[in-house]
Amino acid sequence: MTFVQDRGLWNAAQADAAREVRELCDPDRIDTVRLSFPDQHGILRGKTLVAAEAVKALEAGCAITTTMLAKDTAHRTVFPVFSAGGGFGMREMEGAADVIMVPDPTTFRTLPWAPRTGWLLCDLHFRDGRPVPFATRGLYRSVLETLSERSLDYVAGLEVEFHIFKLDDARLAPADAGQPGTPPDVSLISHGYQYLTEQRYDQVEPVLEILRKDIVALGLPLRSIEVEYGPSQCEFTFQPTIGAAPADLMVLFRSAVKQICRRQGYHATFMCRPRIPNVVSSGWHLHQSLRNVRTGANAFIPPDGPGPLSAFGTGFLGGLLTHARASSVFTTPTINGYKRYRSYSLAPDRAVWGCDNRGVMIRVLGGPGDPATRLENRVGEPAANPYLYMAAQILAGLDGADRGLDPGPSADTPYEAEAPLLPKSLREAVQALHEDPFFRGALGDSFIDYYTHIKNAEIERFQSEVTEWEQREYFEIF
Repeated sequence: MTFVQDRGLWNAAQADAAREVRELCDPDRIDTVRLSFPDQHGILRGKTLVAAEAVKALEAGCAITTTMLAKDTAHRTVFPVFSAGGGFGMREMEGAADVIMVPDPTTFRTLPWAPRTGWLLCDLHFRDGRPVPFATRGLYRSVLETLSERSLDYVAGLEVEFHIFKLDDARLAPADAGQPGTPPDVSLISHGYQYLTEQRYDQVEPVLEILRKDIVALGLPLRSIEVEYGPSQCEFTFQPTIGAAPADLMVLFRSAVKQICRRQGYHATFMCRPRIPNVVSSGWHLHQSLRNVRTGANAFIPPDGPGPLSAFGTGFLGGLLTHARASSVFTTPTINGYKRYRSYSLAPDRAVWGCDNRGVMIRVLGGPGDPATRLENRVGEPAANPYLYMAAQILAGLDGADRGLDPGPSADTPYEAEAPLLPKSLREAVQALHEDPFFRGALGDSFIDYYTHIKNAEIERFQSEVTEWEQREYFEIF
């Protein structure tokens, strides 16, 4: 019995896909396979195996250190891994012990930009087969199971804004090394403020076309490529997908874009607001609905009448708004992301909704008879971990639907409506999560304590460093 067989870790679809993967990993076609798992930040980590070893690892798994789960965004280990329980309160996590990456055969792809290279997304398990509770893909799949028990599927479409710059200096001198290292020197590929003009698109089309070809070759359901409002800013949108697929899509898309651009002499960043003159913040708009598994019907479509949503959809919307402040840690997990929440900026600053209004947090689209009826959450930043972003949306929405929470009236003047303001900082967002017991109950004390510990470590490191603003403000005058 293999590790996978002995512990019953695959379903029938995964077992069928594994047979195809074994054939695709023929040494005449594939040299190496990257086994990757999305960490707590939604960043891919893992190991690259030669093809023959990757085939073995399909069912045997591949060991990887638990310290990968102890890192902040500077890749610093922020838990005392050599103490009892490793800082996680679990014997299995102490001493930088190993867990097992188990490939999901349904995710296999060949990478168009990396010759003769395959890729597999993995889940993390302890040696006895239990899922590692801090692995966010597994957490998201457990949330999807709660939907499945209600005969519902989660449907999500992605609009992702990001920046592409010309790489001028990679800053790879020894003095540039660090934790994190010195960021590269870059220049623009276009000026901004010619939003959706064909002329601007044609100017940046060479690099966008490179991305388009490889993204399509990966099998990602690309829908559109657009130039955004700011300098060197663009947006890719994707057709709706179901269940785990939209979150998997997002982590592969971000990783692919960064790798492809770097090989072509560009630097792509999903940082919300880079420190570049005249830059415009990037957002990640999440279009979402729930679908009845048996009938395929959209659960948000209202019956004939004046309302834009069904009673179930209205309650779901109410849950998203009620838990908006607490869920901000998941939708906007970086210190930088909170610089986007500004009034009158096409980004939300408070928990309100409206029908086809781009100033609100939740934009309601569709209505009676429209199968595409959905809720567009405009609050997220493109650096968010998609598994946590989507899990938080489902949990908050279901709570609202179950309790029949009232979202209140549509906010026709969203920046003037009386409603709870979104957090102004990551510290405030972490505090909001602590004050809302809902997510602690839904995700468990251990995960909430784990995740907020990492975020607090980043906040404290940020607070302890001298910024350029402080240097300019005080160095001469005092």
